[in-house]
Amino acid sequence: MFFRRFSALLICTSLAAHVGAALFSDPSSTVVKLSYGSFEGKTTGNLIEFFGIPFAAPPVGDLRFAPPAKPKPFKGVRQATAFAPACPQQIFDLDIPGLVVPENVSEDCLYLNVIKPAIIPPGKKLPVLFYIYGGGFEVGDTSQIVGDTLVNRSIALGEPIVYVTASYRINAFGFLGGKEVKDAGIANAGLLDQRFALEWVQKYVSSFGGDANQVTIWGISAGGISVGLQMLLNDGNTQGLFHRASMGSGSPGVLPNVLKQQEYFDSLVADTNCTTAPNRLKCLRDAPFDDLMKAINRTPNLFSFQSVRIAWQPMVDGKTIVRDPQISLQLGKFAKIPTIAGTSEDEGTIFSLSTTNLTTNTQFLDYAKSNFFPRISDSDLKALETLYPDDITQGSPFNTGTENAITPQFKRLSSLQGDLVFQSPRRTFSQIASKTQPVYGYRFKRAGPAPLGSLHGGDLTEWIGNTAGLIGADAIIYFTRTGNPNAPKNSISLLKDAKWPLYDSSVQNPPLFTFVDPLPSVNITFDTDRIEPMKLISKLSFNEIGNRGV
Repeated sequence: MFFRRFSALLICTSLAAHVGAALFSDPSSTVVKLSYGSFEGKTTGNLIEFFGIPFAAPPVGDLRFAPPAKPKPFKGVRQATAFAPACPQQIFDLDIPGLVVPENVSEDCLYLNVIKPAIIPPGKKLPVLFYIYGGGFEVGDTSQIVGDTLVNRSIALGEPIVYVTASYRINAFGFLGGKEVKDAGIANAGLLDQRFALEWVQKYVSSFGGDANQVTIWGISAGGISVGLQMLLNDGNTQGLFHRASMGSGSPGVLPNVLKQQEYFDSLVADTNCTTAPNRLKCLRDAPFDDLMKAINRTPNLFSFQSVRIAWQPMVDGKTIVRDPQISLQLGKFAKIPTIAGTSEDEGTIFSLSTTNLTTNTQFLDYAKSNFFPRISDSDLKALETLYPDDITQGSPFNTGTENAITPQFKRLSSLQGDLVFQSPRRTFSQIASKTQPVYGYRFKRAGPAPLGSLHGGDLTEWIGNTAGLIGADAIIYFTRTGNPNAPKNSISLLKDAKWPLYDSSVQNPPLFTFVDPLPSVNITFDTDRIEPMKLISKLSFNEIGNRGV
């Protein structure tokens, strides 16, 4: 949901010796010809990079809020050497250090990027890593993880991959809800953008040296949630679009009903002078961009008082998402493919900075009930009070005693919100999916003091290869290659000295491969912490499905 953008570092400038001397360069590899036009990328060291390739038509006019459509064909060769504008971004209420929201935005934003090794053996097709960016379904863009460090690292490991990342619409542009939206059958356009980009990969990635039969989808935060939801669409039928999945700091949880989102639709209507329009949806489609953005920015965001109960997000609409994700998991209607699922230890801290005015036990309980669990019984509310005690030594950041208590209820709220949105859904998914497919769990934690602990998004640099040891980056590369994050014995990676066990290798003590910052320290911990609190959270969330789902 919240991310820091880190500049990518070029980490390898020469081919690893064991890639092989028999590789040959494709002389036309900087130009690709697709069915709708040709694109010219650029050579950067050992890479050829293509930035800003349209994969769908501009979603403007009648296509605003609508599912994606095919890109328009053109003649000639277009330059594909710079990022396209990001999709429109929602403004946050808090100034978050390290958060960079792109300023170059446009509704015409459905573009993708491809990075590949400059040298690929003739006839060889490389596994594909498809990244879905995070940002709470409110902000985010494809420059979040550029991908050059990962592809360079894959070359150094002798395990080359092709990297793809695609834009998808966010906030109201991608996740508009309400009756009018349901009736028009256009809910969850942002998820459909992701799916459409994956279809593009199937059609065209071979032109870039990629193997359409070896596609791994990977995301962090809202990107991780998106990966989980893609695994649930069509009752788990991937339609051959992807073959492995990695979810970081985000797993499929309880979603709102599209009709429950009517209040936010009505808010946009009121703020764009569409209240009396005979067709309010058409009026929103015709509204000036600046007026619509101002209306969106008046709606709640991740750092509003509602915190993680955000206005714009995927919804159960009966069409794209036919039932609540938690029910689909219980029914076994999810993709049976190798999966990585993990979280940071203190996921909820960053999202509790907007509720520091809650300072008493009564306020905490009232907030939990009104904001998250309106159906909660008195007995369950009492259990919540007991299992999330009014004791700062038991809150998040965990294991820090009386430190980091920004307010008397901050660590308590952090623990609740972290479990509700991140830890409990991740554990539920892992427990269910590990019975039918390989699941590899992980945890990211800190060894030293940190005001917000192992905060949400704090592990991003580990995965993109900007930290010592490159263990996380190597793991995602090996997973993309084989469906197993472990390194082979002959690897140059430090990962070869560690063993990442399967989640179900111990029923009583499911292992989590644990990154300990400062890196590259790793060890194995077990997914046995806060069992009773998270059981309650899972129960309370499931009880809300009748209130939030169709």
